[in-house]
Amino acid sequence: MNWVGLWTLTSREVGRFFAVYRQTVIPGLSSSILYILIFGFTLERRISTIDGIPYTIFIIPGLIMMNTLTNATSNSASSMLQMKLLGQLPDLLQAPLSSLEISLAYIIGGTVRGTVNGILILIVGILIGDMPINQPAATLGFIILVSWAFSSIGLLLGQMADTWDRLSTMQNFFLTPLSFLGGIFYSIKMLPDWAQAASFYNPIYYMINGMRFTILGVSDSSPITSLIIAILMTIGFSVAAIMLMENGKKIKQ
Repeated sequence: MNWVGLWTLTSREVGRFFAVYRQTVIPGLSSSILYILIFGFTLERRISTIDGIPYTIFIIPGLIMMNTLTNATSNSASSMLQMKLLGQLPDLLQAPLSSLEISLAYIIGGTVRGTVNGILILIVGILIGDMPINQPAATLGFIILVSWAFSSIGLLLGQMADTWDRLSTMQNFFLTPLSFLGGIFYSIKMLPDWAQAASFYNPIYYMINGMRFTILGVSDSSPITSLIIAILMTIGFSVAAIMLMENGKKIKQ
């Protein structure tokens, strides 16, 4: 393992999104605050509680998860595609770094961005909604786990995409709808039977409910199931991203 090279590339990926925090941190933070203020405090007049939890507090774990996975995916995907389009990827591939080391650097960069953004929304929830945290260590661990999983997904998307339009299509027509249909603003118990059954095939549904359980102690799905699916996604997509980097398809061309 080339630890110096891995650290250097990882530092560049982490530093890249911190350097443009106005684009990578503030937008997600401000939009989540708006969601809390508009959806939370407004709809709470009509939906007072869900599972005994005030509606405003109920939606915050979902917003944390949405912000976490969106930023984790976006970071590794945009960084990889930018390297391809600017013609900088051949230089990176000629460096004394293996496919594993390159992949890990990108994945860790996305994981850090997803974790930072998730923690910021968590702090907002505590300050604005006076939200309790049932299991602080489990909450932080789950944020990191999901960030890693979706950073791996982002790396895959960045490897497969050839243009910004294709990358946006993958994110806007798959990731965003699955996030909103995963139960951010509602419990699936409020849905008709067919919609509840469909939710079970949405992996983000388990991510949101896993986060909701660690923070509020309530969940529509089994917390063990949420954890297992998060671990399987992390391992599966990490291996897939590393294998695609090693294979070189749509990368070494």
